[in-house]
Amino acid sequence: MHPPDSDAVALASAVRAKALALGFNACRFTTADAPESAARFRQALAEGRHAGMEWLARNADKRCDPNLVLPGARSLVVLAIAYDSPPSTAANPSPHGVVARYARHTDYHDLLAGPLDELTRFLDGLARPEHRSLWYVDTGPFLERDLAQRAGIGFVGRHTNLVSTSLGNWFLLAEILTQAVLPPDPPARNRCGRCTACLTACPTNALPAPFTLDARRCISYLTIELKGSIPEPLRPLIGTRIFGCDDCLAACPWNRFAAEASLLAPHRRPDLDAPALLPLLQLDAAGFKQMFNGTPLLRTKRRGLLRNVAVALGNLRDPIALPALQQAARDPEPLIAEHAQWALQQFDST
Repeated sequence: MHPPDSDAVALASAVRAKALALGFNACRFTTADAPESAARFRQALAEGRHAGMEWLARNADKRCDPNLVLPGARSLVVLAIAYDSPPSTAANPSPHGVVARYARHTDYHDLLAGPLDELTRFLDGLARPEHRSLWYVDTGPFLERDLAQRAGIGFVGRHTNLVSTSLGNWFLLAEILTQAVLPPDPPARNRCGRCTACLTACPTNALPAPFTLDARRCISYLTIELKGSIPEPLRPLIGTRIFGCDDCLAACPWNRFAAEASLLAPHRRPDLDAPALLPLLQLDAAGFKQMFNGTPLLRTKRRGLLRNVAVALGNLRDPIALPALQQAARDPEPLIAEHAQWALQQFDST
């Protein structure tokens, strides 16, 4: 292997320093070659483990070859952004729900657009004039966890999420695909050891084997991506989670190294630490948009979030929720009414 070109080394050093100055927690580089996991990804699609996320299948070819995203791409800049949110010190309202940690901020897609655009323009300004670059925040057709592992950001754990020895599990990924040549960093090696804490922590057995996720049973999928009815056998297992699930991530012992969320911390939404459920169930369309505009929860739309809230209240079986559930059972939106009726039935089974 030939040593990297001195200009490429200097470019990589400058980009990394700029990324850290902008607040990113890590910046590493890999090639734009196809990810090693492409065959496993296609197998997962063939087995239907992507559930209703058909967009994964529609752009499968691009996910398996970054050069189909940007012809002539040579390198990938992989960035990590910590989002750890400390537990709320306020008394939990009753009844209350659980929101995934990453969603307790203003939407990260919006927050990271500015720093990513600035870093990309910085890279293009130092690279050759003919080189192009494209940036993505969780929206590009990449197998980003696998590419991040190849860049050395972290390793794919048994729960299929990325784990960092310096950030734990609580971080997001972003990428810059570029035609510039950047010396690749060494890949990360798996450090799960014999630990299986994440597998046993999953409430719905969505991790039937190490490194295998069945999205059809994953609470994050069921409460965010699923647009229709939540399968009845899985509803009791959701507990009070109304947007996402952190159980497999929280179980990982590498979280003792979780870092401060420097980029996201100023944009925390403490009201989402343990949101009161009854006021949520009574939101109309305008109230829902006003409360969640600019947050990840907006993507579920009113019908999806109130569906989840009804399930949570059915699992709690707190009599104080009965009037609100009875009203929700008459909601014009059939999805909300169906799940509210199911929740009311849970009181009859006690």
